[in-house]
Amino acid sequence: MGGNMVIGVLALQGAFREHMKCLENIGVQGKLIKSNEDLEGIDGIIFPGGESTAMGRILVDFNMKETISNKIKRGLPAWGTCAGMILLAKKINRTNKGHLEVMDIDVKRNAYGRQLGSFSTKEIIPLVSKDPIELVFIRAPYITKVGKNVEILCEIDGNIVAAKEENMLATSFHPELTEYEDFHRYFIEMIK
Repeated sequence: MGGNMVIGVLALQGAFREHMKCLENIGVQGKLIKSNEDLEGIDGIIFPGGESTAMGRILVDFNMKETISNKIKRGLPAWGTCAGMILLAKKINRTNKGHLEVMDIDVKRNAYGRQLGSFSTKEIIPLVSKDPIELVFIRAPYITKVGKNVEILCEIDGNIVAAKEENMLATSFHPELTEYEDFHRYFIEMIK
């Protein structure tokens, strides 16, 4: 599907292996990103679910935060799932700041509560799939506010759980933990 495309997957913490498997399943080459050097030659980057505070701290400790942020601002396609959504957001509720601060969204961390508040549902997201796809939420955030250039892709119970802004995609849920590869295909189509 992706031809010679190479998609980086941030591999500092979280569900990066699952994203790599999804990319492999749709015929796209994945590349684990653990340093600034690994960012060379990629056509897009995925920020996996995991622990956003830990990932944000590691990005700073490994001197990667500014490099990645600048690449995204210059047009590198980026997709954040769950904790990855938090990494992309300009603001995290109750802090008025973010990590990479590249996507014009405000995000509420652990919006669905702790592990016991985790759930899954099936939804049709017209831009992504004409069929219902499974959405898995694990200690998930959601978007509380979007900027004028942000397109809302999906809402659940009035909460924004998927959005797109120019070269950036953010989902509260974990497509990599399901058998549905529609969101991975959608991200690749964004890049083509």
